[in-house]
Amino acid sequence: MKRALITGASGFAGRHLARRLTESGTWEVIGLSARPHTPGSELHHHLVCDLLNAELTRRTLSHWRPDVIFHLAAASYVPRSFADPAGTLVNNAVGQINLLEAARLLDPMPTVLIVSSSDVYGLVHPDELPVTEAQPFRPLSPYAVSKVAQDMLGLQYHLSYGMPVVRVRPFSHIGPEQSDRFAIASFARQIAEAEAGLAPPVLLVGNLDVERDLLDVRDVVRAYEMVATPGLAGQVFNIAGGRSWRLRDVLERLLSLSSISIEVRQDPSRLRPADIPMLRGDATALRQATGWVPEIPLEQTLADTLEYWRRSVRGCRGGRSRR
Repeated sequence: MKRALITGASGFAGRHLARRLTESGTWEVIGLSARPHTPGSELHHHLVCDLLNAELTRRTLSHWRPDVIFHLAAASYVPRSFADPAGTLVNNAVGQINLLEAARLLDPMPTVLIVSSSDVYGLVHPDELPVTEAQPFRPLSPYAVSKVAQDMLGLQYHLSYGMPVVRVRPFSHIGPEQSDRFAIASFARQIAEAEAGLAPPVLLVGNLDVERDLLDVRDVVRAYEMVATPGLAGQVFNIAGGRSWRLRDVLERLLSLSSISIEVRQDPSRLRPADIPMLRGDATALRQATGWVPEIPLEQTLADTLEYWRRSVRGCRGGRSRR
């Protein structure tokens, strides 16, 4: 049985990846989180390890000696990165340096999957779509800059030390269990609260005119598992569906699943200082290397997400709305 270590295991994609690997029966799964977390059945072992603590990170990897490290841990909330750019850069870049330094001391060195982001591409012109892995970086947020740093550090450790590092640049992924700090999860939560009578039938939104290449998180973590192999070391892959969806249209699809009529109202506090107008990715390299294609249609993802929030709202019925 192979041993996988997942950083950010209590996060959105981390939980889905851990569940996938555990259910396959071929992985022993160790999850790292920066803070105490109630472990779910998706983990064989759950450890508290702040990657900013270099010595603790070194001792943890030395003890567990994973075959593969899935590095998902990151400060990932873009608006927060504008409020705390230094903290975002330190958390994402320095935390990864400590992880790579600890992995470099192991013999043999584990395969390391570095999860970058499509946000590294930033300001993309319409004639550059869909973007390939050769697209220049034009980051529009401190978060995106931190992901450029993570991406390039992964390449540097591969070139300098021969570490078997694979990098991925996933495009926007959504699904059940995502934090409601993110747009589509927020829409689903607000709909569920309104249906339950916990909030007025008014849905607060930010910029609905942006277009995103949307994937189901379960398709994304399947790609993570497929590329985490030494044979693909040094390579970088977009994880993308190849189609962009206007956020306004996605919201309309979600509203069509609701049992009540809901008013949509823009909330200025939900607008970002800078936003990528349109992003769509080319995943040809990933498809040719692994055969991966997205399998879960957007309609299923939205239905599953809304149902997740309906269950969550039922679980706290009688509590106060968080809006």
